[in-house]
Amino acid sequence: MSSIDHVRWLSKPQLKNPTFIAAFTGWNDAADAASNAVNNLVEGWGATPLATIDPEPFTDYSKDRPHVRLKDGTKRRIVWPTVGLWHVNGAGGDIILALGPEPSLKWKLFSRQIISVAEQFNASMFLTLGSLLADVPHSRPVHIIGTASDTDLIERFDLKRSRYEGPTGIVGILHDTCDDSSIPSASLWAAVPAYASQVPSPKASLALMRRACEIVGTPAPLATVMNLIERYEEQVDSIVRDDDDLVAYVERLETMTDSGISIDDEVDDNQLQFDFAGDSDEPADSGNLMDEVEQFLREQNDN
Repeated sequence: MSSIDHVRWLSKPQLKNPTFIAAFTGWNDAADAASNAVNNLVEGWGATPLATIDPEPFTDYSKDRPHVRLKDGTKRRIVWPTVGLWHVNGAGGDIILALGPEPSLKWKLFSRQIISVAEQFNASMFLTLGSLLADVPHSRPVHIIGTASDTDLIERFDLKRSRYEGPTGIVGILHDTCDDSSIPSASLWAAVPAYASQVPSPKASLALMRRACEIVGTPAPLATVMNLIERYEEQVDSIVRDDDDLVAYVERLETMTDSGISIDDEVDDNQLQFDFAGDSDEPADSGNLMDEVEQFLREQNDN
């Protein structure tokens, strides 16, 4: 088998050294910020379908279940949990976008499928988007953590060299595969409030889109996401004000942020990543607040 046997092509465009931007739902996607960022880029740019990755070898369907949809109200069809790829020509050059669920199986083989597409079009850079839970307030600008291992990328785009050691997701495997293939790669992570982990964050999506498009050199399609931010802040405000302990906690986070204390000063990269990646979504300082917030959200959904 060749390294690209599981790619199902939908078009064969002529692309010149595209930037490859990827995000995956699940472990790397707190508050759906990264996946929604790429989805908004696909829709906002009117990107053209390029390919899909056959989900069969890579998916545990008991975890990522297919969905049944009705066509014309009568005909049933199955929608499989598939990673899709799109292409677009932006002001800063050609772009390939990848979005779908984090695979459950055969990560090495899956990564080779993705990176082989990047190699086929001689991609100039591989950029992943992710989001993690952290001790940050929803009422302040979103903190973006940008990392790379390539010295040139670090200097060009004001990134940091990652110091993280510990469990990783498909994003980490893809960067390792990029390194083996000599493709420069970078990663952008949005820090989202741990106390609002179940609320999709268009604010974090917007921040990721802006930073990614700065790197690519192409204007970001921001209008749709910006229209959602006021509603998001109102929704999280309603969660916070119903709990005095949560009010005090958020006020402390706001004071720290306004004083110039960043999440990088509070915890190191390992702790940031572990807070998101571990068995619990609860940050170190939040006590039982997460349980209370989740109970509130369940009650809201019931209503």
